[in-house]
Amino acid sequence: MTESLITISVIGLIAGFIFSMPIAGPISILVTSNALKGRIRYCNLLSTGASIADFLYVILGVYGITHLFSEYKSVIPYILGVGSVFVMIVGIKITRTKFDTEHLDENAILSEKHIKAQKGALYTGFMINILNPTLFFGWIVSSFVVLSFATSLGFNTGGLDTALDKNIEQIEKIDKDFKERTQIPSYLQFDTLDQASKEKQQEARKSSERLPRNFHILISVCYSAFLSLGSVIWFVLLAFLLSKYRKKININIINWMIRGMGIILCLFSGYFAYTAVKMLV
Repeated sequence: MTESLITISVIGLIAGFIFSMPIAGPISILVTSNALKGRIRYCNLLSTGASIADFLYVILGVYGITHLFSEYKSVIPYILGVGSVFVMIVGIKITRTKFDTEHLDENAILSEKHIKAQKGALYTGFMINILNPTLFFGWIVSSFVVLSFATSLGFNTGGLDTALDKNIEQIEKIDKDFKERTQIPSYLQFDTLDQASKEKQQEARKSSERLPRNFHILISVCYSAFLSLGSVIWFVLLAFLLSKYRKKININIINWMIRGMGIILCLFSGYFAYTAVKMLV
């Protein structure tokens, strides 16, 4: 039991760190643009707010949202619609940002305006992720891939991979488009595992079946919490590195980079709106 908790904690931490690395997401863009302004505290609060939303989506996906999914599916387009407006507002604000050399001074950042903005960072991070239901699908599939791989190596994941497999199958029965949206690449599928790996996988799953019934709740919370922590660690590290070396970048380049990121956020908003309309139609 203790071994499973330690194993799942390490797996969750690594998964959260690695799957948060792509720079293409809205939170990554916001962290990058604000880190270039030297706003480390803002970035840390932003990533913490985003990780809370991640935690909620992951715990629902891992512990079991399938019995609620039929109702949840109907509100997804509306959530995406609200999310598109929110992201558009944030994107426009970033594109209007004009950055000058004075802002490279850490002391200049501690103005009343920036302190007020920092207080809203936690809220902004949470809202951007919670209004992006596609994260739910992304985390549930990536978690299944990671946990299946760990189980194939003989690690005891407390039966989470089996539970996720069942959840995914049930969601696919409710939503026929789910499989297309979350198609697992062939090189990440484990149908071709050798016999030794399959035996290890079966042994790990038999071991998990002997665990207490309420253990699934505990291990689900543990995995979700450490996955969120891994995400925060990545964004804290990213913000620190960008802030530390931003003075070596030409100020005009920083301005163009920040405006470009604002435009990308606006494009994300358009994509969310398009997806919402497509689902309603």
